[in-house]
Amino acid sequence: MNQSIVSIGMDVHKKTYSLCAFDAETGEIIAETKIIAEPKLVKKFIDNLATKYDDQTIFKTGYEAGCLGYSLYHDLTKLGIECTIMAPSTIAKTTKNKTNKNDATDARMLARSLAYRTYKAVYIPSDEDVAIREFIRMRKDFKLAFKKVKQQIKALILSQGLSYNGNANWSIPYVQWLRTVEFNQPVLREILDEYMQEYSHLDDKLERLKERIDEFADEERLELHKDLKCFKGVDTLSALTIQVEISDFNRFPNAASFAAYLGLTPMEHSSGEKINRGRISKQGNSVVRTTLIECAQALVKGAIGQKTKRIKARQKGRNSSVIDYADRGIERLQRKFHKMYKRGKPYNTAITAVARELACFVWGIETRHFEYRQV
Repeated sequence: MNQSIVSIGMDVHKKTYSLCAFDAETGEIIAETKIIAEPKLVKKFIDNLATKYDDQTIFKTGYEAGCLGYSLYHDLTKLGIECTIMAPSTIAKTTKNKTNKNDATDARMLARSLAYRTYKAVYIPSDEDVAIREFIRMRKDFKLAFKKVKQQIKALILSQGLSYNGNANWSIPYVQWLRTVEFNQPVLREILDEYMQEYSHLDDKLERLKERIDEFADEERLELHKDLKCFKGVDTLSALTIQVEISDFNRFPNAASFAAYLGLTPMEHSSGEKINRGRISKQGNSVVRTTLIECAQALVKGAIGQKTKRIKARQKGRNSSVIDYADRGIERLQRKFHKMYKRGKPYNTAITAVARELACFVWGIETRHFEYRQV
């Protein structure tokens, strides 16, 4: 006996959920409602529908990844409700959805996508990985605030026609100069003191958070991040960020699919004999994408194929296959960058190309596909 499946699309917000129950066999919308954002009310909606069907009917729910994260998924799962989080960029949308958008139409769209499987499900990481990921993202927020304070301090100094005669900005002598510089108006000195107080506070906080992240890195289950550090430009923070953001690399069938997931592959608009590829899609995980671009900027510096003492120290004790794979990857990516740059490619374009291929090498490290060479 074939089981009947009812798909329930949920357009979720902080205070309300819009629900739409759809039967793929008949192509009919069975029921629609808008409820307060309470998971138990979703169960009540399903229980009411269940009275109209036999015991073999399966009820599946799905919502678009967004502000609620994984919380609603876990709440519904605890209530015994099958739930899927759908990746927004993969959900099939009609022209009507684009021109006439509201909560009800969004719920119908999600219900149909869930029923006909015109979507890709979001991977659900472990609670431990989610916690560490949020901690790393928190540090990134403070890092941006730290950068903003430094910009504000330099803007104030510049606006008063002052300049530092030393070589390096934000070195110890530079910070000492900022603490002693004199202004015509006492209130300007007061402003700079406030900025410097915030600067010191954030500097100390970032150092403390870094030490905590180093503690996370010592956990046995995150051991593989040390293999990623065999690549030049990939430090502890970058490696740990990549690992906890992705969690399971085996869900990607090949390196190219991993690079595409990160939005590092170019968009294409081709027809007939005309092939037109544009900028990268920037879809998928933006945190890992920007992390890899930052790593690529560090990787291409220095002489091609030359290993620094820092790289040798990070590679010490790692598997010989991993070290050989990383060394081949570093040299290949450095040559790729210099070749593109000499051909006149813009710096950012060359760096992005290196980041895309670095993503493929990362996939190879994590999945132990050491035979990988290129995209």
